[in-house]
Amino acid sequence: MIREIIKIDEDLCNGCGNCVPNCHEGALQIIDGKARLISELMCDGLGACIGHCPEGAITIEKREADAYDEIATISQMVKQGKATMFAHLKHLQDHNETGYLQQALGFIKANREAMPFEISEVHELLHGAKKEQASGGGCATGGCPGSAPLAFDAGGLKMAAPATEVPSELTQWPVQMHLINPAASYFQGADLLVAADCAGFAYGNFHNDFIKGRKMVIACPKLDQGTDIYIQKLVKLIDESRVNTITVVIMEVPCCGGLSQMVKMATQMASRKVPVKEVVIGIKGDVLSDEWM
Repeated sequence: MIREIIKIDEDLCNGCGNCVPNCHEGALQIIDGKARLISELMCDGLGACIGHCPEGAITIEKREADAYDEIATISQMVKQGKATMFAHLKHLQDHNETGYLQQALGFIKANREAMPFEISEVHELLHGAKKEQASGGGCATGGCPGSAPLAFDAGGLKMAAPATEVPSELTQWPVQMHLINPAASYFQGADLLVAADCAGFAYGNFHNDFIKGRKMVIACPKLDQGTDIYIQKLVKLIDESRVNTITVVIMEVPCCGGLSQMVKMATQMASRKVPVKEVVIGIKGDVLSDEWM
């Protein structure tokens, strides 16, 4: 079947292994010094591992692959213990994969005597996570809430909207990374904003706080294809267009970290040095961090 599945660039992979424990399905292993996808059946294609790769070697591609098999995946997890299985169940819940979650729970109930935990602990884990979401709680354990449906009241998070209409601060077009020309004159000596697609929707004052005074490009490290081209364009923006600064604005979800990794790789490949700031936006629209990289 055609579906989304991870792709590992072996030339970029340094074998650090950070991705392995963050693939709750156990689809990744370090073999011969490189991260390898050992089973297409166990890769759900959700990309929780992407933001943990310091080299930006992991992306998502759409191709012919074996269909993800939840029963095969969770049956292999039993021997890995309670912590791994609970991380997997939480991963499914955070991504709203209710079908797979029900399959997993059905397997656990049918094989409860072989489980390294009590069924009541599973109910407590999932029920507690739902209560945390309902109360607006974050993700203190480092899970990925990026695809979980969540409604919240934005009131009180930011200042009240002004009485007059706020004008757009966008001063160039196009903005999508595949479409921009790094040699365009408006990039010359500009302060560059590299923003994740979702950030502009999550942060209410995005135009005034981030676009104003900058030239902007946008990308999604999880869903976009051919992101190696993005790195090449960023290198040209640094070396040829001689951008002055780069501000990277990403969301708190793990897969979004891939955008920061692309910028980091481009700065390492470029001949010029340019200051880079990373701003992380929470899913409720608040700024979680604002630091120079």
